[in-house]
Parts: sequence; structure tokens; C-alpha cells
Amino acid sequence: MPQTAHSAGEKVKGFAWLLAVTFVLWLALSSELNRPELICGGVVCLIISLFAARLYSKLDFPPLSLKGILFSLIYVIVLFWEIIKANFDVAYRVIHPKMPIKPGIVVIKTHLKSDIAKLILANSITLTPGTFTLDVIGDKLLIHWINVRAEDIDEATSLIGHKFEKYLRIIFA
Repeated sequence: MPQTAHSAGEKVKGFAWLLAVTFVLWLALSSELNRPELICGGVVCLIISLFAARLYSKLDFPPLSLKGILFSLIYVIVLFWEIIKANFDVAYRVIHPKMPIKPGIVVIKTHLKSDIAKLILANSITLTPGTFTLDVIGDKLLIHWINVRAEDIDEATSLIGHKFEKYLRIIFA
């Protein structure tokens, strides 16, 4: 990934984005939302963001925007829904007397350009039970699939990666 010079405004936006994400994560993991908990979380997130902002700017995350935040939230909802569906699918295969599986390795293609976007796509595929990303090579992902329904690269891409990639393309545009 080529290293580019970042303007002061981009660094501030990166810091703000990192602070917001870490604070939302803190809120999600907190057991209580009282004032001392919020203050402590804010201070911890501020310290983490100060130290990690330099690294964050090197990761090529998209610039902070309302559209990006909105589609990121939609993406998380879609990801959770796909995880739930995949869990039921795998559970069915486990409890079925004949265990109907057809494991195999397929290749899917991505149109994402950013390495971090490809990483998020690969991890999202791996998080859904029944699929596991083995490798990312250029614009192709090597996927182990518990029940191969298509060996054609375009059809496999449509079945496995498209549901995630359509949001990631907007987020990382």
C-alpha cells in the first residue's frame, strides 16, 4: 500500500473517526451507562485514539462522512443478519441425520480496491458460519464453503460475497 502524506484536516478527521468508533465500542461493551463509566470510557478512548491515530491514518480507511457512517451501520445489520442465517443453516446440517454437506473450495472475485476493504470483506465472510476465507490474492478470495452450491466464479461471488461487497463499495468509495 503506497504511503501518502496526509493533511492536518485528514489527520483530525481520522482521529475523530477513531475516537467515535472506540467510544461506541466502549458503550456496547459497558454494563452500565452512568456518569463515571462514561467519563472513564471517554478518557480511555481519548488516550487510545491519541496513540493509535498515526497508525489509523496508514490503514486507508475512508474519510469521515454521514453517508459512510450510515452505510457502515447498515453493513453491521446486514452482517449480523447473515451470521444468524448461517448459524441456522449450519445447525440444520449438524442435526440432520444424513448431514447434507458438500465441502469445497471456491474462488470469488471482488471489485474492491482498498486493502482494508478487502480485509473487511474477507473477515465478514469468515464470520458467517459455513464459510472461511483462506486467502486474498489481488481481486480474488479463496473460500472454503461447507456446502458448495456453485463452482462458477461469478455465481459463487453472487452467493457469498455480493451481499457484503455492495455496501463496502459505497463505504470505501
